[in-house]
Amino acid sequence: MRIRHAKVDDAVIERLYSESVAGGTGGEFNHLNNRVVLHVVRRGEWRFTGPRRTSTTVAGGQFVVRLNDPSWTFEVEPRTSATVLQLPVEQLRTHLADRHVIGNAATAEVRLLLAQTRAVEATVDTLTPAGLIAARASLVELAKGVILGSTDCADSQLAPALAQAARDLADALLPDADLSPAVLARHLNVPVRTLHRAFAGSDESAAAYVRRRRLERARADLATGRATVSEAAARWQFSDSSHLIRAFKSRYGQTPTEFVRSAQR
Repeated sequence: MRIRHAKVDDAVIERLYSESVAGGTGGEFNHLNNRVVLHVVRRGEWRFTGPRRTSTTVAGGQFVVRLNDPSWTFEVEPRTSATVLQLPVEQLRTHLADRHVIGNAATAEVRLLLAQTRAVEATVDTLTPAGLIAARASLVELAKGVILGSTDCADSQLAPALAQAARDLADALLPDADLSPAVLARHLNVPVRTLHRAFAGSDESAAAYVRRRRLERARADLATGRATVSEAAARWQFSDSSHLIRAFKSRYGQTPTEFVRSAQR
């Protein structure tokens, strides 16, 4: 098993990869008592057996949130990878009671939570004590959204997570002709105006981010010879070759043909 973890005040973010593991947690095992534990399984399978011998299987692409006070045994399939959050119980207990919540990891709420975990991991070593407390609070609030199935993204504290989730989603949808801020907002289950507000504190709007990333993908295709100018324009949703040429020269200071020629030298 490999685990990379980040401590965020009294919360913990773990990135986990396992060849094959079986064990126990909570209750009589005295491990992570008084914690809510949230697993987002990216690949493989995690099987839990909890109180009253209740069995729960969490496959790749799913999440589970559990109150870890009771005793749980678990088995992890070979080559399983997951993001695991250990969170303080006080603000989440009433939302879980004695149940566990399992669902699709592609939901807007899980996307937001994962985006925030990445942002926190990238900055945790430089955060002040007050920053750690704020980061911990954002993780708890987003975990609450996962449990309840909705998140108040109008909360300014969650704006960076929403913007990052929108960027991640945009990267996955770049080839789609209908990709727009409205489409991103619909996938993330927020109003378009809320999405625009989330990007207000960054260097570029959601639409500008999509344009830049499409141009970068077109440039990569040209550099490797995977596409001609016209093919790259069609693949990355430029209206025609002329549109790609103008945008390319504006950003990179040379035409696509000049860029390809220089890359081949």
